[in-house]
Amino acid sequence: MSALRIMVMGVGHMGRLHAQKVRERAGAGDDVRLVGVADVNAERAQSVAAEVGVRGVADPRDLFAEADAAIVAVPTVDHFDLCAAALEAGLHVLVEKPIAATIEQANRLVDLAARRGRILQVGHQEWFNAAMQVVRDWITMPRFAEIHRLGPFPERSTDVDVVRDLMIHDIEILQKLLGEEPERIDAVGVPVVTDHVDIANARLTFAAGCVANLTASRVSVAPMRKFRLFQRDAYFSIDFLEQKAALFRRLPSEDDGAPRIEFEDLKTDPGDALIAQLALFAEAARSAGANAFYGQPGDTRGVSGREGAAALRTALRVIDAMPPLDGLS
Repeated sequence: MSALRIMVMGVGHMGRLHAQKVRERAGAGDDVRLVGVADVNAERAQSVAAEVGVRGVADPRDLFAEADAAIVAVPTVDHFDLCAAALEAGLHVLVEKPIAATIEQANRLVDLAARRGRILQVGHQEWFNAAMQVVRDWITMPRFAEIHRLGPFPERSTDVDVVRDLMIHDIEILQKLLGEEPERIDAVGVPVVTDHVDIANARLTFAAGCVANLTASRVSVAPMRKFRLFQRDAYFSIDFLEQKAALFRRLPSEDDGAPRIEFEDLKTDPGDALIAQLALFAEAARSAGANAFYGQPGDTRGVSGREGAAALRTALRVIDAMPPLDGLS
């Protein structure tokens, strides 16, 4: 089978990483091949192109005829136009989160991919974190989640609030695990160094009974990406940065006394989430039934366009639930 020809649109921080990963995977086998990179900054396009040994262009449409698939890592405001152009050209698309700037744009991309029979995958790479992959099959009926995703302000520029920049990772994971969007949302957020919200807290209540408390910050001194989940007789602790997971379980007493608490470090095989995500994208793009490859109820392989749109919908609801700053007392 010939290698899947992939182009990368936008080679800032994330796009450059994607180009490197495609090149790395191409060097380890023959299932993918990097055919070119594109960036509106022609000098940056040429610099990254030279680094990975491909052609660099300013207009991504110049590469469409040479590619089977595109990775889109441009600013969020440009996601819709470039994803739509790639899908219309017959390319499969992996787009960085959030899928689009608005839910209307997200839904249009999902519909377009379905009509064209193309894969539309969203880059929520935390789903591919080694710790998450170990834990997710143990989770059955969670009742409470406490989640922190904190870090210093990124050196890269950001064009969205912290909810769509960081919290959306955990929103997507919750909704994928629970199979539903929240019924109620309470939230608060504050802009600190940008005109957007830079630190936010949200309380999500789901119809099935789970309550989740999420905090996201890009103005914290030390990075933290921890996900704690509680269900009957069990507590899961996930550290995305360390790619480690632990399980605490309540076990019946052996002598009719107090129940025992068992602690277990869940064995993980630390890996590269971007490579794992890329591998799934390549597999999906080769699938004869592209639209049915994943994203169906119960499918845990990757994050489909429809799931990415659902995560965006909830992220926007979180922002809408925040009281105005002058209304806080």
